[in-house]
Amino acid sequence: MGGFRSDMEGTKALWLRDWAKARGRAYLRFDYRGHGSSSGEFLDGAIGDWADDAYEAVTRLTEGPQILVGSSMGGWIALLLARRMPERFPGRIAGLVGIAAAPDFTEDSMWDQMSEDERRRLTEEGRIEQPSDYSDEPYVITWRLIEEGRAQLVLRSALPLPFPVRLLQGTADTDVPVPVALRLLDHIECPDARLTLVKGADHRFSGPRELAMIGKAIHAVTMAARG
Repeated sequence: MGGFRSDMEGTKALWLRDWAKARGRAYLRFDYRGHGSSSGEFLDGAIGDWADDAYEAVTRLTEGPQILVGSSMGGWIALLLARRMPERFPGRIAGLVGIAAAPDFTEDSMWDQMSEDERRRLTEEGRIEQPSDYSDEPYVITWRLIEEGRAQLVLRSALPLPFPVRLLQGTADTDVPVPVALRLLDHIECPDARLTLVKGADHRFSGPRELAMIGKAIHAVTMAARG
């Protein structure tokens, strides 16, 4: 599950495809609506929409127990699936790997860090632009993204995750700083949760060292899930 404005042709997604193929393991990657190859406009979407897309992809296109792997916003999406799927598909989630997971970022990182003028313009005009570290084009933040995101928050109430969880976090990540990972680790109700801090790794978490660590985390979750 990719991040905000990311797609399934990204470095981590393609590396995981090859990693899974080399081990004879099934693997699903997909684009949320408005991302990558999927139809729809990005600015029309919000967290709940993309979580619905992930839910449909996983429940319709996979069989048996799954390990959810989520990067940045995808970490939030994975947590939403972990909260939602047991109701109709018990036993389908065997584990979760979060890579610089960014739960509740629309509220805690976007809204909370906006100036009063930005908040006013966002509510009155419906959108604002902010500079991006990953593109020459600015991020466009819509009021719907903020408002709808408030219905998807996962750090404000109990979040039971009754399966192995591994969280990977770079210490040089300026988009999702270390305290976010520590807060998530402390918040989840999980009998087997571990956080690995990687000195010097940034938010992309896509260098050779970091990619190898993702593979090891998935393997560790698999072994733990099998008992």
